[in-house]
Amino acid sequence: MKISNKRHIPFVAALLLAAASLSAMTTVPGLPGSLGRVVSDSTSHDSTTKEEAPIPESSVIDEVVWVVGDEPILKSDVEMMRMQGQQEGMTWGGNPDCAIPEQLAVQKLFLHQAEIDSIEVSESEIAAGVQQQLNRWIEIAGSQEKLEEYRKESINEIRNDMHDEFKNQQLIQKMKQKLVDDVKVSPADVRSYFRNVPKDSLPYVPTEVEVQVIQVSPKIKQSEINRVKDELRGFTERVNNGETSFSTLARLYSEDPGSARQGGELGFMGRGMLDPAFAQVAFNLTDPKKVSKIVESEFGYHIIQLIDKRGDKINVRHILLRPKVSQDEIDAAEHRLDSIRTDILADKFTFEAGASYISDDKDTKNNQGLMSNSTADGMTSRFQMKELPTEIARVVDTMKVGEISAPFTRINNKNKTVACIIKLKSRVEGHRATITEDFQVMKDVVLAKEREKVLNDWVVDKIKHTYVRVNDRYKDCKFQYQGWIR
Repeated sequence: MKISNKRHIPFVAALLLAAASLSAMTTVPGLPGSLGRVVSDSTSHDSTTKEEAPIPESSVIDEVVWVVGDEPILKSDVEMMRMQGQQEGMTWGGNPDCAIPEQLAVQKLFLHQAEIDSIEVSESEIAAGVQQQLNRWIEIAGSQEKLEEYRKESINEIRNDMHDEFKNQQLIQKMKQKLVDDVKVSPADVRSYFRNVPKDSLPYVPTEVEVQVIQVSPKIKQSEINRVKDELRGFTERVNNGETSFSTLARLYSEDPGSARQGGELGFMGRGMLDPAFAQVAFNLTDPKKVSKIVESEFGYHIIQLIDKRGDKINVRHILLRPKVSQDEIDAAEHRLDSIRTDILADKFTFEAGASYISDDKDTKNNQGLMSNSTADGMTSRFQMKELPTEIARVVDTMKVGEISAPFTRINNKNKTVACIIKLKSRVEGHRATITEDFQVMKDVVLAKEREKVLNDWVVDKIKHTYVRVNDRYKDCKFQYQGWIR
């Protein structure tokens, strides 16, 4: 099994790692890439056929500590996860020196199975996960500019660095979901489980809210749109003239973080998986050597190049550019929303009517502005605070039921800056679950336990049938799963 071993850590944790590495790093001539790092397989005791000068122990700053299948786990991987956990306040439920490498090993088992089962993750899914994490880091750093300054990378370069980790995370999640898809529990199972549970052991139901939104997109100056289109026309001309390839330009300039690192390639997708305007042009392409006309979608402006067609699916490359929104345009959008809010408070029309006729948020305007939350059990209008977009959660946290917020800006799921006002429709404060009012919550608890058992049994069985080699230092560890040590 060949799974990327590259890991990414939050920038605060990276700062700690950088500080620790500076004192320990030793330059080793001839190492590929001049990384100055010696990698030692501490589990190997094979002798070499030619004598070499011994490397001082102090120079070895990385080593293979576990092997799962044909995938190594490096000491640096363990340390990165440890620092990430410290930054995010994680607890390991035991000795972290044992728990962390075991967790990495379990991840490799799921990734290997995902590869066998041909589990796939779309680039759009990866991009959404990456953007969510980036928003968190920007919030910690104080601004995008401060994050870029610390990392000494542009925001697009940071996105590219994060790609593989998020891809692996989502592959693992999909693999787990496939393994437990058939697990069911009945109402009788739920009642039986909770019949003898002490009251103080009942699950705690976090605060849940329902939120309505009116959204206005700042108008973009025609001069900025023309600039973007001219740049895309320039790319087309360079490709047609044979000056450079489409994929090279996509890597350098595309503002789609998911596909840029792949030379703009999206992979095979059906028409329904693509923006309608984008799909209409892409599916009409017939010549892989030609570049499409400029296409406007919800995400920005594109040019597209055909790679291949297979039945009702298509694989294309694209370059995405997004027109930049000026602060004047953002201010104008917020001013308009402030006027709308004033009219609603003056009973000239309702918030619901404003959402239906004024809001440009396609996901909510036909539902009176009510936001929808996609869960494992389907769609619901209820959100836990942690499930809301960060900017909205921050505003909701201080609001009372029925209150309408002042205008604010946020980055939406299309990665565009939008202005919003929100109304808190309902709030159910956190409480201990009851069988009558929170049956679904209790059902979820029982279902989660059953799924956990299935996954646990699967891991134990997978360990039995997978080659595993563990450094001697872990021989005395008390692992969650049995069978690592043989």
